[in-house]
Amino acid sequence: MQNEIVFATLAIITIVSAIIMISAHRPIDSALSFIVTLISVAALFGLMNATFLFVVQIIIYAGAILSLILFIIMFLNIKDENLPDEKYKNRWLLATSLILTPFCAILINLILRSDIALEGATAKNFGTIQDVGLTLFSKWVLPFELVSILLLVALIGAVMLSKRGE
Repeated sequence: MQNEIVFATLAIITIVSAIIMISAHRPIDSALSFIVTLISVAALFGLMNATFLFVVQIIIYAGAILSLILFIIMFLNIKDENLPDEKYKNRWLLATSLILTPFCAILINLILRSDIALEGATAKNFGTIQDVGLTLFSKWVLPFELVSILLLVALIGAVMLSKRGE
């Protein structure tokens, strides 16, 4: 019972902070609510005893990547008058939410009928380094390598674009 209450609290915090992240007008507000989202997702991993995923979520996402995003936002020093006027932002968010609602209902229905809902996600090796490594390099080796090539191409493109300005 206590785990369900903690899970429901963390899920609500995650959803509310994600909504604030999307609907915030200033980039720094979005980044700060993104921190709350990432930390609450990490807490959900911790609740499921997925220690590796918990640590990776905190160190890499909430630590390294988000501090880089905050550094860039503060380095650019974006003022409120430089931000675009988003007259129809709330309408777009509402319309998108209404369009995505049936797809979310279908996804939730599929998850509830799957093996995860029956057996639970907390198997003996769930979220351990060994489980993640074996799954990543056996079932998902091709997408893993494709993502690494994509990141390499993006890195080369960024270097080329920075050299072009000189």
